[in-house]
Amino acid sequence: MHEVEGKIRDIRIAYLGGGSRGWAWTFMTDLAMEEDLSGTICLYDIDLEAARRNQVIGTRLMAGPEAKGDWTFEVSQTLEESLRGADFVVISILPGTFDDMESDVHCPEHLGIYQSVGDTAGPGGIIRALRTIPAFVTFAEAIREFCPDAWVINYTNPMSLCVKTLYHVFPGIKAFGCCHEVFGTQKVLKGIYEAETGETVSDWHDILVNVIGINHFTWFSEASCRSVDLFPIYRKYIDAHFEEGYELSGENWMNSSFACANRVKMDLFLRFGLIAAAGDRHLAEFMPGDEYLKDPETVKAWKYSLTPVSWRKDDLKRRLERSERLASGKEEIPLVSTGEEGILLIKALCGLGRIISNVNIPNSALQIPNLPAEAVVETNAVFSRDRIHPVAAGPMPEKIRVLTMPHIENHRRTLQAALSCDEELVVEAFLTDPNVLGSHCRETDVRSLVREMIRNTASKLPEKWHR
Repeated sequence: MHEVEGKIRDIRIAYLGGGSRGWAWTFMTDLAMEEDLSGTICLYDIDLEAARRNQVIGTRLMAGPEAKGDWTFEVSQTLEESLRGADFVVISILPGTFDDMESDVHCPEHLGIYQSVGDTAGPGGIIRALRTIPAFVTFAEAIREFCPDAWVINYTNPMSLCVKTLYHVFPGIKAFGCCHEVFGTQKVLKGIYEAETGETVSDWHDILVNVIGINHFTWFSEASCRSVDLFPIYRKYIDAHFEEGYELSGENWMNSSFACANRVKMDLFLRFGLIAAAGDRHLAEFMPGDEYLKDPETVKAWKYSLTPVSWRKDDLKRRLERSERLASGKEEIPLVSTGEEGILLIKALCGLGRIISNVNIPNSALQIPNLPAEAVVETNAVFSRDRIHPVAAGPMPEKIRVLTMPHIENHRRTLQAALSCDEELVVEAFLTDPNVLGSHCRETDVRSLVREMIRNTASKLPEKWHR
């Protein structure tokens, strides 16, 4: 890539998972709206036809009259072809299928273990990681060989383990994980500030926060707007509205598999003193299973939803149908900002400005000094030309650290289990997961559950698991 009149040209981006019916379209839309970057997107996917369809969609998008971007889309037949010479690598893959995820999410329900998402923590997150880690080992090895200086942006869950695997295989990799859950909580704080003060805040970026935690179990230890401390405002709102909670405009938890009334994060604030900064569906899975996920009635009382995999399967059908319409020109993608920051981060890394955003990277700079250096943590970082400088977030309050450490330990166990195909380590991870512990299951039942869940996804696991 090179700079011409303050614009960066000939960028080469490898998109692993380039047949995506979600993130790829988001990424394309933001690229089409950005006039300071241009280059080539190399779409690589094990579903070659899906990647080809996205090539058509992306080309059509760039040809639209309102598009400012100048990007060429290519389909790569091999991982090597997509990565060779890449300046950036974007990873957004679905580990396995929704049939695999159906087992991840719903098999534990036989033991009274409920999961609202099932892709990060709990039994579902652990088994999903067994499918995901081998792919990320391959990605890291290939990046080390074909584009060792590229910046690698991961969107795939389980986020912490994906990033941890990349650094385990290639310690010199320049990788980080992006997650929008923090943005959602900034939007909640914006709405509550407006409701309490009567003032209007034009942009949720005006909510300034200090981020501390691990992905999907993230917290704000500081939050302000226009120099006003938001903690007292947040507490005042909770005191008056705890029972109904707070819903963003246009959302209704009863009619959505993803929306919530933010009552879990309000309760966590009252209990621990920091603002929990992820969606309630994710936060609940990191806590003991007899608290927010005891049973469907408990979930309903906290005003969020268990997301059934049947919904995801139906949504996939809708996305496939939309993919056909987009590729044929029967439907256009509106050029409206998606609210994601991926393109802004790429601009900053290219030297076009400077930005502070939350990021998932190893704790090697001890940005959270009372968590292990090898843990992948989520804090703010400063993005500038070819550099990411993690912000010193400060120590995590002890009560929250105690809640966090079992998950960090399970990241270590699960990575080892995936690399060595060790079922006993998977059992240990299950038995020490707070959701499983809170269900008060017998160890023999948990062992049987591990075997069943591994068997259900065995076709997506390395051969050694079959033995």
